Amino acid sequence: MIFSKTDLPHLKWSLVVFFLSLLVSGCAIWLSSEYVDHSLMQRQLAQRQLVDARKQLSDAQNDLENMSIYSREYASLVDYKIIGGEQRLDWIEGLAKLRQNQRVVDFKYTIAPQQSYVPNPVLDTGNFELRLSGLSLHVDLLHEMQLIKFFDSLRTNIKGWFIIDHCTLERAASNTGTAVSSQLNGSAQLKAECSGGWITMKKKGSS
Repeated sequence: MIFSKTDLPHLKWSLVVFFLSLLVSGCAIWLSSEYVDHSLMQRQLAQRQLVDARKQLSDAQNDLENMSIYSREYASLVDYKIIGGEQRLDWIEGLAKLRQNQRVVDFKYTIAPQQSYVPNPVLDTGNFELRLSGLSLHVDLLHEMQLIKFFDSLRTNIKGWFIIDHCTLERAASNTGTAVSSQLNGSAQLKAECSGGWITMKKKGSS
């Protein structure tokens, strides 16, 4: 089919509609492409937000679990009188009860004024500082096992974190008889000189 110039007036509206259709179709395709791209971006953003939200939820759950564990541990340390001030009166009363139980022949002690304590190796104590109330102990014994049982009883019956620095043993100077006779008459066969103390933890900066 051949078109001439005389046909243009008859076709112009059809051409206008055609070109308008092309323009509208092109715009629709462009808008559709933009919408798809925007939807994909929104989907990726939503996925990242979901991943972040899940991570935050997991972190929050872990924090709650850790806080619960730390809270129980902290409460246990407070109950056992490791965290807090010096428990000198409790220690004196506990030692008096040990004397009544007669775990050893006899003992004498002095509790030194509390001071800062730095263990070796150094421990990371966070917001807490370690304090040591030093104990010097002189113990009269029938035999070595009495000393071990004495310290076992001390740790079991007196709340706190007790450490032993060192102990030295020597035969009692007044022991002139045999070991058997000394044990029979209840006189001391050995003497122990020990040092150690109770460690407490206190928040840094607190009075």
